[in-house]
Amino acid sequence: MSTLPVAVLAGGRATRLHPLTERVPKSLLPIAGRPFIDWQLELLAHQGVTDVVLCVGFLAEDIEEAVGRGADRGLRVRYSFDGDSPLGTGGALRHALPMLGNAFFVLYGDSYLPCPFAEVQAAYAAGQSPALMTVCCNENRWDRSNVLYRDGRIIEYNKRAPRTEMAHVDYGLAILSARTLERHEDGAAFDLGDLYHELSLRGELAGFVVDARFYEIGSAAGIEATERYLSGQSTLGSL
Repeated sequence: MSTLPVAVLAGGRATRLHPLTERVPKSLLPIAGRPFIDWQLELLAHQGVTDVVLCVGFLAEDIEEAVGRGADRGLRVRYSFDGDSPLGTGGALRHALPMLGNAFFVLYGDSYLPCPFAEVQAAYAAGQSPALMTVCCNENRWDRSNVLYRDGRIIEYNKRAPRTEMAHVDYGLAILSARTLERHEDGAAFDLGDLYHELSLRGELAGFVVDARFYEIGSAAGIEATERYLSGQSTLGSL
């Protein structure tokens, strides 16, 4: 089974990290001596990924210049540009659909996710749901828990109004079928989190539990933890 394409959402302005990201896109922040996106692409290549679509907006040209076409990592890297107006995470994916095919992985541009992509894809292929979200039993340790998970299914995902009985959190990696996005008009801005919420309430969002911790650079604390983790990674062979 060939690995699905991966869409990386890297178009945001990262205002929470100002002044670090006023003139540098978050994907290019130096983490453990290298631009963060370099770590991401290395991990994707190690997972058997060959096709990557970067959904970009703010300072997109800087990302394209730094990353290129990915041939040095055995990848094909392509770019989907928001255009004049930000499309949000959901709108950016909708705009990228012609590059992504019928089903694809999606991850955020600030996430480093040492989890088994092949197992996630196998679970998606074996199921009947049009979407699958990886989750971690978080219990509010690394972020506020926002997922009610039971027996392999997301009962509810709700990042806007999480409830106390939610013990899991969105790990950051998902697989979507194109049809989950096609009901939205191309060029319309919307949030991927709202789409996940709608899918969960319709019973269309499967779940896959990941035991490993996730890492992210969306906050100062996240950058510090990710720096510590990646500084100790001399090889990806153990992931």
